[in-house]
Amino acid sequence: MRIPTYLAIALLEASAVFAVPSWSSSEHLPLLSPRVAAGRASKRPNHPIAPKHPGRHFPASPPRTKTCYVKSNGNGKDDSAYVLKAIKDCNNGGHVVFERGKKYTVGTALDLTFLKHIDLDIQGTIQFSNDTDYWQKYAFKQVFQNATTFFQLGGTDVNVYGGGTLDGNGQVWYDLYAKDIYILRPILFGTIGLHGGKIEDINMRYSPQWYNLVANSTDVVFSNITISGASTNSNPAKNTDGWDTYRSSNIVIQNSHIDNGDDCVSFKPNSTDIVVQNLVCNGSHGISVGSLGQYIGEVDIVKNIYVYNISMSNASDGARIKVWPGISSALSGDLQGGGGSGAVSNITYDTMSIANVDYAIEITQCYGQKNLTLCNQFPSNLTISDVTIKKFTGTTSKKYDPLVGYLVCSSPKTCSNIKIEDVDVRSPTGKNGYQCGSIPGIETQVNCTKTG
Repeated sequence: MRIPTYLAIALLEASAVFAVPSWSSSEHLPLLSPRVAAGRASKRPNHPIAPKHPGRHFPASPPRTKTCYVKSNGNGKDDSAYVLKAIKDCNNGGHVVFERGKKYTVGTALDLTFLKHIDLDIQGTIQFSNDTDYWQKYAFKQVFQNATTFFQLGGTDVNVYGGGTLDGNGQVWYDLYAKDIYILRPILFGTIGLHGGKIEDINMRYSPQWYNLVANSTDVVFSNITISGASTNSNPAKNTDGWDTYRSSNIVIQNSHIDNGDDCVSFKPNSTDIVVQNLVCNGSHGISVGSLGQYIGEVDIVKNIYVYNISMSNASDGARIKVWPGISSALSGDLQGGGGSGAVSNITYDTMSIANVDYAIEITQCYGQKNLTLCNQFPSNLTISDVTIKKFTGTTSKKYDPLVGYLVCSSPKTCSNIKIEDVDVRSPTGKNGYQCGSIPGIETQVNCTKTG
């Protein structure tokens, strides 16, 4: 059973020190808190990229030489002008402080893609206003899946830290989405066109949709992030991915705790050279490659991905690769597509503990298409190759018992060199079956129930 949000938040607020546990649970979720006096700047964190590394160089970030403090109106009045002034005053070598104990309200879409050599020290709370009409009109429109963001942060050499909280005021959006699935819900944190930067020691709460979009960015590290914030009523917080990467490379996501209702991390089109490690994921849809191949005429490439040391609990999937078929289809009114092309290659999932997860491993090329016969008639235009999934342990949920995984491609010509090694995952009745189809050689690696 998934831990209720109110209990998860209470546990978050009770903890001050973060460590990645080896078990799958939402207990002891951290609330990161800077150990500095009010009015003082935080010391920049120094979280090493470890144990895995993408292999490419990350640029150094020199010390800052000036400090700017952000004013706050209080009483929920828009502080965006104060925020923008402090950032402009301290751009090119400064340190901007959102003071501990203060609450800042942002009710204006802020384009922060001009940043250079700047630290944003968020010790207090930044909450985005609940004016849904304004945000649907003025939130920044990104180029993928109708995504929008409250703000967009980009530029060169930007660090964000401080132990404070970003609050997306999500409940009003969850309620609105329950009435109209076509509304545009902003993403809480938009890393758009950032080249060299670290986002560390930050709490992210109640995002209307995805928590993080990393787009058109390079050389960015996320460390010590906590994500949580489900609905407080019967209207669910949907599509609340932890991270979605898009057209980005040399990205690290590590040492974080995610309690959400969709992908813990998702590698969207043209995500390359990425390491995800030391995460605790609860209530998610797994760590996913995709979805890919959604748009006709688009070529989606995802390659050189390493996922290491993940604790996955109360989720629909552990490791997941999801690709649309070669014909257009509709998964829902606001999510449809298929017919795009591309390739998934050199993907490794290494070490994952599973607890109450529906499928430990899922590979599908029929995402969004319920008619498998039609899907096989129009195989995916996107290939999957050189995938290694190893060192998985634990127990799945009872949903698909006796199956623990789903490994089905739309044609044996579109999938190759998929390896499942040292996986000891069982269903609640002790079985370890997989539904298999059109993946060459898979029958010699797992206990298959053949389909397609």
